[in-house]
Amino acid sequence: MISAGDFRNGITIEFDGNVYQIIEFQHVKPGKGAAFVRTKLKNIKSGGVVEKTFRPTEKCPQARIDRKEMQYLYADGDLYNFMDTENYEQIALNKETVGDALKYVKENEMVKVCSHNGSVFAIEPPLFVELQITETEPGFKGDTATGATKPAIVETGAQVMVPLFVDQGEVIKIDTRTGEYLSRV
Repeated sequence: MISAGDFRNGITIEFDGNVYQIIEFQHVKPGKGAAFVRTKLKNIKSGGVVEKTFRPTEKCPQARIDRKEMQYLYADGDLYNFMDTENYEQIALNKETVGDALKYVKENEMVKVCSHNGSVFAIEPPLFVELQITETEPGFKGDTATGATKPAIVETGAQVMVPLFVDQGEVIKIDTRTGEYLSRV
């Protein structure tokens, strides 16, 4: 159990039969009346965000989130297959569970599979990936004064905005949280 006075960003709690992650919290002590804790909570299964206020003495059970390193094997229709590299067990997850998490992930790369009480609710890709550009228009020499970008398709099929000097066939580094180009490799 964790009291509302001990809330911090990133902590997961069980509340109203759901599991929430604390995105923001603020201890408020008005001049008149009792203090309270204002929070923004993200439902980790549905992704919805709610705002809730707690008294500092209120207690919530802390949710245990298991993150297991697994290898992404392949996609088969609407099912995505993952393997535990320690005991070679495989699991298949549907498209709703995976979402856009595998947008920048190639087959045979490692990802984190997040679960609560044995039910998988999300996939966390690596923070940075290196992918080859399969399709982009050629850039023009000398057209770099504005810091302009152009669309490029990487080998996973995702579209990334890259600077004009990046050409087809080059390998680039991408931040998977924002989908932004970072550098050439």
